[in-house]
Amino acid sequence: MSPRASFVQGDTSVMAAVYGPAEVKVSKEIYDRATLEVLIQPKVGLPSVRERSQEQCVRETCEASLLLSLHPRSSLTLVLQLIHDDGSRLACFLNAACMALMDAGLPMSCLFCGVTCAINADSEIITDPTAESRALMTFAIDSKEQRVMMSYTKGSFSVHELQQCIAVSQKASENIFQFYRDSVRRRYSKNL
Repeated sequence: MSPRASFVQGDTSVMAAVYGPAEVKVSKEIYDRATLEVLIQPKVGLPSVRERSQEQCVRETCEASLLLSLHPRSSLTLVLQLIHDDGSRLACFLNAACMALMDAGLPMSCLFCGVTCAINADSEIITDPTAESRALMTFAIDSKEQRVMMSYTKGSFSVHELQQCIAVSQKASENIFQFYRDSVRRRYSKNL
């Protein structure tokens, strides 16, 4: 059985599974570290340009966190399946990915989480938005120093609004990291 995780954020839900480390195809082999492949499967149909862009965001975030040099010339595959989409989908992908990587027991330099902020027409900042907004920002935050590992933005906003959204995301990440701790504690207290 492969390590897997499901993550529900509001009404958005994602399932994640990790396969590997396994033998890598010669064409994708990297001699000094593992190759990470991220596949996002939409609810219906084939992946679009949107999914490919989100795959790159998730892959780069995971590569920054994983200690891939401990598994040279091998392959890791992370499959993310969208179950239901009601906004904050990239953040949900990031959170499901981190939980699946933890469940796989892969060595990581830090954990990460995804937080989505929106700025509505009244210039209010909303986390985990579901409605249309003037600007939408998703950040991957690391667990050690709460630094921004990745950002994905859409819409128009000022530098000040960006800084405010980063601060709100860093604060919200504390709750997600606490959820990770509680989930791991519940899972492994059952197995003892």
